Amino acid sequence: MRARRLRASLKGWGGVAAMAAVCALVAVFALCLPAAGPGIVDGRAVTRAAQTRTVQAEEDCEAPEKQTLPPSSADGDTIRAIKNREGEKRKLIVGVDQNSYRWGYRDPNSGQTAELEGFDIDLVHRIAEDILGDPDAVQFKAIPTDQRIPAIQDGRVDMVVRTMTINCERIKDVAFSAPYFKTGQQVLAPKSSPVTGYDDTLAGRKVCTAAGSTAYSTLEKDRKNGELPAGTDISGTVPNQLDCLVRLQLGEADAVVTDGALAASQAAQDPTVQLKGDAFTAEYYGVAMKKDADDLVRRVNQILVDYRKDSADGWQASYEQWLSATLGKDAKKSEPPAPQYLRTT
Repeated sequence: MRARRLRASLKGWGGVAAMAAVCALVAVFALCLPAAGPGIVDGRAVTRAAQTRTVQAEEDCEAPEKQTLPPSSADGDTIRAIKNREGEKRKLIVGVDQNSYRWGYRDPNSGQTAELEGFDIDLVHRIAEDILGDPDAVQFKAIPTDQRIPAIQDGRVDMVVRTMTINCERIKDVAFSAPYFKTGQQVLAPKSSPVTGYDDTLAGRKVCTAAGSTAYSTLEKDRKNGELPAGTDISGTVPNQLDCLVRLQLGEADAVVTDGALAASQAAQDPTVQLKGDAFTAEYYGVAMKKDADDLVRRVNQILVDYRKDSADGWQASYEQWLSATLGKDAKKSEPPAPQYLRTT
C-alpha cells in the first residue's frame, strides 16, 4: 500500500450485441455508420463509443454499471494531454471528498500536513502511479456532492473519485469506469429514534440527503410512486453528505439516507447514531470521467483489473486498512462482481 510505504504512521486502506436492433432505430441511425469519428450529442462533439453509451443510457438502462469500455493500457489523446503537462502542472487532477471518514478525509492526527487519506485516495494514487509513474503526481480538488458532474464537464478535473454511484441519469452526462465498490442506500438515525429503517417509521420525519446524490433521487422517485411514507419531508438537502450528520446532531433532521458504506463511517464518528434497517438498493461506485475520454476510461478499467488482483497493495489491502473497522472483515460483501464491458468494433 502506497500509504504504508510512504508513512509508517498512517492509520488502517453487456454489451452492444444488439447493435443491429439499435441500428433499426431511426433516431440513432448514425450509429450504424462504419465511421469511428466524433458525432454530436446535446450540442457536444463526442466519440462514437460515447454516442453508443448515451443511446444505451436513454434506451435501455437496467445495468448502468456494465456500460463501460473494455480495459486497455494504450495512450490516447486524453492521456497524452495529461502526460504533456509541464513542470508542476504535470499531475492528474482529481475531484475528491475531504470530509468522508475513511474514504477521503484529512486525519488531524497525521501531523501538520494532514494529507488526504482513505479508500478512494488510495485508488487515486494507484491511477496516478500507472499513468504518470508517480503516485504523488496528483492535484486533489475537494468538490461538493452536487458539483461532481459539473466539475468533469467543465474540465476542472480529469476524473472524480468520490464515492460516486453509477446510475442511469449520470451515464448520460459522464463516462464511468467499471465498478470498484458495492454498496446500497440505508437509513442513519439516532439510536434513541423510533425510526427503524426505510419504512413507515419515516412518516412525518425530516430526512436529510445531499443535493445531487443518488439518495435524493431515490427518495424523490419513491415519493412520486407512493413508496415513501406520506408526509416524509425530503426538502432538507445539503451540499455535502457530512452536513447531514451535523443536522442530525443538531436535531434539524430526524434521519439521513445515504450509501451504507458512508453511513457506517459516519456512525463510527458519532456513537449516538446507528444504521437502521438493511440496505434497500444495490449500487456501485465508479470513477467518473468525461464522456469522450475513451482512452482514459479504458486505462482506468485496466488499472482496476490489476488493482483487484494485487493481493499485497491492491483493493483488498486498502479495504482492510480503511473500511474493515466500519464495514466488517468480510470484504466480499463490498467487492463488486467481475466487470462486464461494452463490445466495441
